[in-house]
Parts: sequence; structure tokens; C-alpha cells
Amino acid sequence: MSQMADKINEVVEKALKGEIQLHEIDDFLEANAAMVARRIVIEKITGAKLPSIGSTIIDYAEVKNRNAENVIGAVQVPLGVIGPLKVNGDYAKGDFYVPLATTEGALIASVNRGAKAVSLSGGARVKILFDGMTRAPVFKLKSIDDVVDFLNWVNKNFDKIKEVAESTTSHGKLNKIEPFVLGNTVWLRFVYETGDAMGMNMATIATEKVCEYIEREFGKADCLAVSGNVCSDKKQSIVNSLHGRGKSVVAEALIKDEVIKKVLKSDKELIHEVNLRKNWLGGARAGTFFQYNAHFANIIAAIFLATGQDMAQVVESSMGYTWTEVREEGLYISITLTSLEVGTIGGGTRLPTQREALSIMGVAGSGNPPGSNAKKFAEIIAATVLSGELNLLAALANKELGKAHLKLGRAAKV
Repeated sequence: MSQMADKINEVVEKALKGEIQLHEIDDFLEANAAMVARRIVIEKITGAKLPSIGSTIIDYAEVKNRNAENVIGAVQVPLGVIGPLKVNGDYAKGDFYVPLATTEGALIASVNRGAKAVSLSGGARVKILFDGMTRAPVFKLKSIDDVVDFLNWVNKNFDKIKEVAESTTSHGKLNKIEPFVLGNTVWLRFVYETGDAMGMNMATIATEKVCEYIEREFGKADCLAVSGNVCSDKKQSIVNSLHGRGKSVVAEALIKDEVIKKVLKSDKELIHEVNLRKNWLGGARAGTFFQYNAHFANIIAAIFLATGQDMAQVVESSMGYTWTEVREEGLYISITLTSLEVGTIGGGTRLPTQREALSIMGVAGSGNPPGSNAKKFAEIIAATVLSGELNLLAALANKELGKAHLKLGRAAKV
């Protein structure tokens, strides 16, 4: 142990003198010792003390070259659960407890009350309407004549392109290619089936291989970038809203009148009017395009953080719509997530706490058949978003939003 401590101190001194860079510490020390050395360097440079950041169960040897670089430790976020939430999906069937990681007081309680109302009303019915990860390289051609030739060539050679793409993966399948044209610029939006993985890296690697094939065989198209923004990754976009990316999921429920009164302590006509005037009319006036909802991002972000999803993809994964109808027996409510990008293998899902969070829902790792765990997970997420949306609309209708945050978010008496 003393020899390792001496070695760490030696490397720390070299880093402080500028003889080696932070990322080069990995060349001198075993992975976890390198993490300790980097943290000590940062403490000495900044004067900050980082014992909590250093208190982690993460094995950096498992993270290195996979999840993060220049690691100095880990952060912790409170993790709660909502449930039981009754889900009636094609893959998720039964009662589920759903983990949410957040620092926003009242969020978990809010979603939990919504889940109770949904479950007492028979549960959330869920359907996946589309499943496909996309990558859209951008090509430059000399003229529109070449553009037409290119599109015809791609269509004619789809089977060969599919073979090239699928040669890079044992799980990914190229389903279709959607062309987009602007002048002499062409985007080919490749749509892949990626099993239980979210599939962004899978799609990128496969598409890069295809681009090499296209440039070699067609000859008149130059690929400028494997991602040309028509994918569209980690940003709001019309193409994702209309065509879908990841999984397009719809969840619905008919909330009974007695549940609205006893659990939500609200009124169905008022909840419906809040949805129309806040989400739809207010959203239209403010220009919140593809975002006609109250707080999808709240629930999506909390589940993503808990389960090791790509946090930047909260942007497009939380795009969607909330719809309500007043019916004789209660309130109909549905939510539509147009581009929910999730996986149960790969990326951050391999981290220990995130794996455990996925296991709470019975979706950790690969499904049988492949892809079934990711679909089950997507259905659970949609049902949870529905629950959160229902309760927030009721809270707004009841004029209790501020009171809830005072009570649960600021530890103050109401």
C-alpha cells in the first residue's frame, strides 16, 4: 500500500509541475490509482476538498475508455421510486416501481400521486408505434443531375448497402434510408433496428462504413460528415417529431370520476381546460413547437439519470404532446413521446447503480427476444410520463403547485 501511495504522490508532483497532463496520468498508474491522483491534483490546484466526490463504488477500470475520461470520482443524486404503477403494454404488463433521480423536491411525490390515480383507474395502456435509431450523413454533389443519379443509385443498391452496414454489428439491422435534398446537398437518413441498445454508436459505426462504400463505388458524392443534423441527435427537430427517432410511444388512461375527486381532489373539466389553454394555446403562443406538454422533461431526465441513459438526449426524448378529453365516465388523457431514445445495454447502463435501477423494473441487460427489454422500458417510461403529466395538470387546476413546492421543495410550513 505504501509503495502505491508513494507512486501516486510522485505522479501528483509531476502533474503539478506540468511535466504530465491530467489525461496522461493513466499512462503511469493503474486506473483507480489514476483517479485518486487526478483528484489530489485538482484539490491542490483549486484548494477545494473533495472527499464526497472521492467516495464512490465505481471501478474506474470499468469506466476507462467507455464512459468518461479524466475521472476524479463521482457525483451522487437522491434516488426515489414511484409506484406501484399499473402498465398495460405489449411488453410491460403488471405493476412496476420506477426509479427517479432528482434534486427537485415534490417531483417524485407528484408523479407518485399521478401513478396512483392511473393505477386505480385500470392502468396505463401503452403502444410503441415506431422503433428505429437514425444517423444521417451529409453528401456534397456537383449538380442536381448528380443528385438524381445518386438517389437512384442508392435505391438500386439498397441490399448491398444494407449488407455493408450490418457487417459492422451482430445486433443492428438497417431497415430503410430516407433521403433529404437541398440544392446539390443530400442527407441520407439511415434507420436502424438496434435491439436492446439505444444504438447511437452502433448506427454511427455502421453508417461510417456505408459512407466509405458509397464514396468508393458511386464516386460522385463526397461525404462531408457522418452526422449532418438530419439524424437528428441531441436537439429539437421537426424530422424527429414527424418521422420518429428511438421509439415513438403513446400511453393513455381513462381516469375515473371518483379517482379524480378522491385522489387528485380536482375536476375533470378544469383539468381539461388547463391542458388546452396551458399546453396547447400557451405552447402555441410561446412557440414551444413539438412541446405541447406540461413537464415531460422532468420525468424523462429523472429516469435517464437513474438508469444510465444519455442525458443530452433528454432534449429530443422529452418532445411530445398531452391530449385530454372529457368523457361521461371520467377524463381521458394520453401522452405521445415522438422520439424516446433509450436502451438497457451499453453506455451508462453498465454502471453498478444504474444497472440496479434498471433491475427494479426488470429490464436490466438484454431481453429475450433481443429488443424486448428496451421496448418494455420505453412503455414503462411512457406510463410514468403520463402519471406525472396528469398530476401536474391537476395540481395547476387546484392552484396547489406553489404549496407543494413550499412543503416538499423548501422544507417550509404551508
